[in-house]
Parts: sequence; structure tokens; C-alpha cells
Amino acid sequence: MKLLITGADGFIGKNLIAHLRQRKDIEILKYTKNDDFKTLREKLKECDFIFHLAGVNRPLNEEEFDTGNVDLTRIISQELETSDKSIPIVFTSSIQAELDNPYGRSKLKAENLLNSLNGPVYIYRLPNVFGKWSKPNYNSAVATFCHNIINDLPVTIHDPNSIINLVYVDDVIVNFIKLMDKKESQAVEPIYKVTVGELYESIKAFKSSRISLVSEEVGTGFLRALYSTYVSFLKPELFSYPLTKHEDPRGMFVEFLKTKNSGQFSFFTAKKGVTRGGHYHHSKTEKFLVVKGSALYKFLNIETKEEYEISSTGDKPLVVETVPGWSHNITNIGEEEMIVMLWANEVFDQEKPDTFSHKV
Repeated sequence: MKLLITGADGFIGKNLIAHLRQRKDIEILKYTKNDDFKTLREKLKECDFIFHLAGVNRPLNEEEFDTGNVDLTRIISQELETSDKSIPIVFTSSIQAELDNPYGRSKLKAENLLNSLNGPVYIYRLPNVFGKWSKPNYNSAVATFCHNIINDLPVTIHDPNSIINLVYVDDVIVNFIKLMDKKESQAVEPIYKVTVGELYESIKAFKSSRISLVSEEVGTGFLRALYSTYVSFLKPELFSYPLTKHEDPRGMFVEFLKTKNSGQFSFFTAKKGVTRGGHYHHSKTEKFLVVKGSALYKFLNIETKEEYEISSTGDKPLVVETVPGWSHNITNIGEEEMIVMLWANEVFDQEKPDTFSHKV
């Protein structure tokens, strides 16, 4: 199938092409702002399906709304009217088509042109779309906030309580591809509702997490999509950041990541013959994983005096858990430096460490 994408070099267009990159059954025909209308007409004659994503939403003058949103759509509709094929077309309109402003009026005019066609027409009135490759000061407040906060630029907020409706670009693209494959139109979901103030504070927290090491809850939903978008604005020189290393004759200890309600991750090293630990916890629990070297764990029940030992090596991954009420330590019994990953179920609190020295 030959697929024509107008606005192929735009935010949504680039994401759509990236998702279709591995499809062997599709040949993509691109139309961009650098192409002329003659090129567009030629590609319209070849294609079997159209994603009409091109448009203007922040022009230098209002006349460009009609040039970019209406005239281009008029050419497409005229070509489709004379085609001997029934070519489905997906058009990215805007929720502003319901509003009486220059941008909204231009989108509504484009919708009306397409709705007059006999072939399949799928119109998506999208709210603000956010995601990777969006442009600051153009696509959405998300892009602007991410860009400015990362680059220490000022952010202007007129009303922090104003609500923004947002959709994530990957959700838009997945919906579009399902439509292309099954020819079934469905609303893009989910739509996230967030205040401008909440949006700003969330993105600021992403930046500060490199200092505090405390990650936001970025595994699901809106914060997952927002964090992915934020990271996409990082320049290569910001792909990495340093951690604090605590070092003594025994080895080193480094905190890597902290969470708000699921503990923290660290790693430590131990030189040959070095023993670490020698304490117990009332409530705190930990998981240890030797990734290099050889270890001997010793446990002592502080009440019953029962003893237990476990050995492990880096070439046979084994998770060892500490249990409340059992004193424990770990000794490097190998010839090389030992490296151990550590997860604790709570973030370390200097005021309430829940860690008490006790010989094993």
C-alpha cells in the first residue's frame, strides 16, 4: 500500500513515520512544506491512503491560516473528487474548530471541504498533542515548559489554575495505525486534563530528581508520557549526570535512584576480605544481588540466636533478602573486588534510620 503523509516533517508526521518504519507492506510518500502543489498532485494520484497532517497553527500573519490549512486541503479534495479510486483520508483538525478564531475557522473550512467528498473521511479534532519531537512555542505548553525548564529559561504562566486537555502522540499514532489497518475510526484516548500549574510543577520535579535522586511515578499514565516527552528535550551533553560516591578503605557506596513509595536503589563494592553490614532492622527490608565476585552472607536472629549462612557469586545471580529482627552482614570471600546491587524498601532517613549495630 502506498501511504501519503502530508506534513511528513512535522511533529505528528515524524512520529507516524517512525512507528511505520518496520512495516514492509507500506511505501510512504512524503509531502512537506518544501514541496510544491504539483508534487502533491502527483503523489495523490499514486497513493492508496492519506494522512493529511500538514497545517499551520502559529503563522506570522493570519492569511497563512487559509494558505496552510484551507488551500492545501482544497487541492487534496479536488484531486480526490476526480480520482477513480476511493482513497481514505485521515485529517488532523483541532478542538478549536468549534471556536470563532482565525485558526479554528481555517480548520473548520478544511473539514467542510473534506466532508463533501464521497470517499471515506476520518476527521480527528485533537486537543493539545505532546510527545517527542514537538516544538517549543509552537505545538503545546508541554513542549515549551520542557524546553525552557531544561535550558534554565523563564516560564510565563498567566493562570496556573487554567486546565489544559492533552493527548500523547504515541496514543494518537496507535489510533491512526489501527484505523489504517482496520478502517475503523475511534476517539483518541486517553485525554489528560491538567492545570498549567500542575504541569509546570511536574516538569520541574523531573529536573530536580537528578539532584534529589527521587523519581516521580513515571511508570504509567500521564506522568509516564510526560517524562518521556521531557527526556526527549535533553541535548546529548545532558544525557548523563554524576552521582555522589562515598568511599573508604572497605570500598565505595553509591545511591542510584529513590522512589516516593517503593524504596531506593544503590550499589556498593567490597575489597577482598572486607565485611559490610553487622546490623539489624525492625521494619526495613533489603534485597542484595552480587553482580561481580563471591559473597558470604551471615544471619543471626537477635531473639532466638539462630544462625544461617548463604553464599553467592556474580556468575549465578541470586537475590538475598534481609529479614527484620535478623542481624546480617556480607563478606567478600573471593580474590577480586565484589560489586553488589542493593534495594531497600524505604528511602534512607537519617532521623529514623531503623539500623542498629549487632554482631552476627
